[in-house]
Amino acid sequence: MDPEDFPTLDIDVETVDPEALYRRIENGEAITLLDVRMASEYDKWHIEGENVESINVPYFEFLEDEVDDETLDRIPDDRPVTIVCAKGGASQFVGGKLAERGYDVDNLDGGMNAWARIYEAVEVTGYDGAGTLWQYQRPSSGCLGYLLVDGDEAAVIDPLRAFTDRYLDDAAAQGADLVYALDTHIHADHISGVRELADAGVEGVLPAPAADRGVTYTDAVTLADDGDQFPVGDATIEAVYTPGHTTGMTSYLVDESFLATGDGLFVESVARPDLEDGADGAPDAARMLYESLQERVLTLPDDTLVGGSHASDAAVPADDGTYTAPLGDLVERMDALTMDADEFVDLILSDMPPRPANYEEIIATNLGRNDVDDEDAFELELGPNNCAASQGSLAGD
Repeated sequence: MDPEDFPTLDIDVETVDPEALYRRIENGEAITLLDVRMASEYDKWHIEGENVESINVPYFEFLEDEVDDETLDRIPDDRPVTIVCAKGGASQFVGGKLAERGYDVDNLDGGMNAWARIYEAVEVTGYDGAGTLWQYQRPSSGCLGYLLVDGDEAAVIDPLRAFTDRYLDDAAAQGADLVYALDTHIHADHISGVRELADAGVEGVLPAPAADRGVTYTDAVTLADDGDQFPVGDATIEAVYTPGHTTGMTSYLVDESFLATGDGLFVESVARPDLEDGADGAPDAARMLYESLQERVLTLPDDTLVGGSHASDAAVPADDGTYTAPLGDLVERMDALTMDADEFVDLILSDMPPRPANYEEIIATNLGRNDVDDEDAFELELGPNNCAASQGSLAGD
């Protein structure tokens, strides 16, 4: 049902800005949300937080003139309630119906689509290489990226197409030109921004093994082999081949201080191995991931800071608000990193979450086989990322 199809109610419902709501959640405020999307959509993806109470009552239950008492009984009338839908139309209508009955409500402006446009840059204070490093955080999906700035040069790792202009603007605000846009692999949960940034004059970088999957635009980007280095001011970004999540998965070691692990290793889990060759290929991919972690990642110094390209709801941020952690800390609290190969494979295959929404079409788009406009690209990647091996945390408290 389109927003314009809902009846107009003669009552005003205040709106709340998505970023303002995000700040309240981050500050630990108690928030009550009424999500009026269909249960199937709600179950896939909804706003969560430590002190967030989320209630799902689909909008169609409010279409009759007299709303059922059982429906109203599910909605708190003793505190403010923020109403959420996909784009803001259904929630505005439901808010009016509830306001007529004396409920204290407001409406999330733009709905979940607007929530998905929140994109935060948080400085990684634990980074001690040359320049300054920021972690981009997209709370709607847990997607993470990184911006390195040193002097008048900058580089972005795992950029999202939806925020292409943001990277250019952020670099410019630091007095720098964006010289590199690097992807760790062919992503399955979001549309990469590397090609769009390349069109804007930035040197796009794709791991050479990733291109072997059939990338159609290799002539427009630089293909990085294991050990290749990319200078950014006085800092250096080195490609470290770490296959497992995909055959082309490559991490980037930033000035021998920070390892951007893509989807190989997260602060709460390790990668799922089934998004390239499916369930049949997952056991071999899991063994490949084990070898990458043991031989390429865990051989780095314990104080190497690690940051992946995603953070799940189970992830706990560091003191600086970033989803990063020293490698030695991850080894101490994540048993998966000290198991033998057979134990590791069994664990990784035992509890994989549902695959990301639209992942096959997203992969095809990132390979260059699908041509989608900006709006369709944004719609494709709405929802959780689900790129980790477990729905919970593999790391202890």
